[in-house]
Amino acid sequence: MNITDAVPDPVRQSGDFLEYLYRVAVRRALPLHNTAAFLPAPPSPESGGRTLVLGAGKAGGAMAQAVEALWPADAPLSGLVVTRYHHTPPRPEGLHQRIEVVEAAHPVPDAAGLAAAERILALTEGLTENDLVLCLISGGGSALLTLPADGLTLEDKQRINKALLESGAAIDEMNCVRKHLSRIKGGRLAAACAPARVVTLTISDVPGDDPSVIASGPTVSDATTCAEALAILARYGIDVPPAVRAALEAGTLETPKPGDAVFANHVVHMTATPQQSLQAAAEAARAAGVAAYILSDEIEGESREVGKVHAALARAVARHGQPFARPCVILSGGETTVTIRPRAPGAAKGRGGRAGEFCMGLAQALQGQAGVWALAADTDGIDGVEDNAGARVAPDTLARAAAQGLSIADHLDRNDAYGYFDALGDLVITGPTHTNVNDFRALLIL
Repeated sequence: MNITDAVPDPVRQSGDFLEYLYRVAVRRALPLHNTAAFLPAPPSPESGGRTLVLGAGKAGGAMAQAVEALWPADAPLSGLVVTRYHHTPPRPEGLHQRIEVVEAAHPVPDAAGLAAAERILALTEGLTENDLVLCLISGGGSALLTLPADGLTLEDKQRINKALLESGAAIDEMNCVRKHLSRIKGGRLAAACAPARVVTLTISDVPGDDPSVIASGPTVSDATTCAEALAILARYGIDVPPAVRAALEAGTLETPKPGDAVFANHVVHMTATPQQSLQAAAEAARAAGVAAYILSDEIEGESREVGKVHAALARAVARHGQPFARPCVILSGGETTVTIRPRAPGAAKGRGGRAGEFCMGLAQALQGQAGVWALAADTDGIDGVEDNAGARVAPDTLARAAAQGLSIADHLDRNDAYGYFDALGDLVITGPTHTNVNDFRALLIL
């Protein structure tokens, strides 16, 4: 992901300027820029210990390459990391591969993810107190590292995962369920690594940067309970097999809790966070002569509704110069949700993700407000399951759509952000970025 030397002019190239800020935010979160300060020393040759690298997430391939580039050439290194299909970065010339990287499906798990999780768990066998396990964890690991609990099949996990994704559940709710229906998440990978020393390097993609939520915390203690997982399943009307429900009710699928001895030799380092990326974008805007304000890196809620709230703020600034003076950029991050609406019989299925749905809600509420441009995109480069990172909104978005006979209300009803912005030529397409600090939103008010 390249950052050009020439910064787009905020006034004459408003959309390009917002995409530039997005790229600055992404670059701040790239593993090679953030890993060196957190790497532990290798085991001493005298101890006979080895270093095993295990990991999962959308940034997994780039994190593995960063470790390979920074690890001492004479220190043994091996391991296995799973990332999303097509998210393994090109290997730099001369960089020797010592960590195997495999790919699997996201956001709905597949057999490749199951096989990778089984192999990762098998690699922990025979570890000793002299060994070091370096765990590389990033967003997306919940789906990529799938190992169903006893009584569940892969097909069960796929159905439950899909239902959670379409329910509008918050990420901590989804991951509470995922932890309790897994044999590797919710601290269980750390338990399998005992008595080895475990160092987890993690890139946050969740509001609050809670490592127990990122990728469902495979190496972190879990304070949530089976009872909470059952309540979430009931809240969203999601069924599980009777035997699994009984196991949840009996507490036999409980996860390792804080204070458990298996975490005694465990250290967690947060190598990149959403706030850091927003701050980098804000600094880039200010360097270009535009005031920048960060609302929050923890915004959650229904994507279209969050878009409406952002629109109200932008209109206040555009019309009244309050609460911020023009020109300015308003930035926010977090993880919003999209609840999939039921379709009428025969109706086409909508395409799109959180960023696109935010942009539709924003555009509808802005009503063509002069002087407001916006961009929303996922920092992993993929909005949901499509090929775009997100979309742009301009003062003439609704007018151009109307000229093509496009109804934003109809596209919202069908959750079809991709179709709406594709027709306008306003999709943001970057390809996989090889990192993930979740939602990035920027509004430019001139």
